[in-house]
Parts: sequence; C-alpha cells; structure tokens
Amino acid sequence: MSEVIKKTILAGLGLISLTREKAEEIAKDLIRRGELAETEEAKFVKDLLEKAEKSRGELEKKLEKTVETVLTKLNIPTRKEFEELKARVEEIASQKK
Repeated sequence: MSEVIKKTILAGLGLISLTREKAEEIAKDLIRRGELAETEEAKFVKDLLEKAEKSRGELEKKLEKTVETVLTKLNIPTRKEFEELKARVEEIASQKK
C-alpha cells in the first residue's frame, strides 16, 4: 500500500483510541476497496497498533510536561516535592521527640 494512503488513514484515525478490532475493521475495508492485499492485513494491523501505542506514549509525555508547566506557573508543588517536604517534616518531628 502506498505511504500516502497509509499516512492519510493514520492521520484520520485518531490513533490515540485505536483498538485491535477497529484496526482489523479498517484493514478489511481497505481489502474490500482493493487498496490492501489480504496478505498484508496482519502486518497492516500490527503497524497501526504500534503507531497507536507510540502516539499514546508521546501524548502522555506532552500532557505530563504541560501539567508540570501549569503547576510551576501556579506555584503548586508537585507530588514529588510534596513527598520530599513531608519526609523532611517527619524527620524534624522525630528529632524533637
């Protein structure tokens, strides 16, 4: 299948929420339309799912970075900073006993 068709399909899929069933459905539709050979179906589905997983990972990283930026701008401590402060307070409290 041509790369242009693949890229167009991938762009329109919403790879973030792609399931195996949906990928197989897309592959079968492409086979019916003559745009994908039956022998390529398994590889096509596998490639779609791999790209979906990669997209999910990239989105997670971007979201984490965005949340971190917002927390910093709002001067709100992160979970890690909170846990470090909690540990320090507990250490100081135990020293006073």
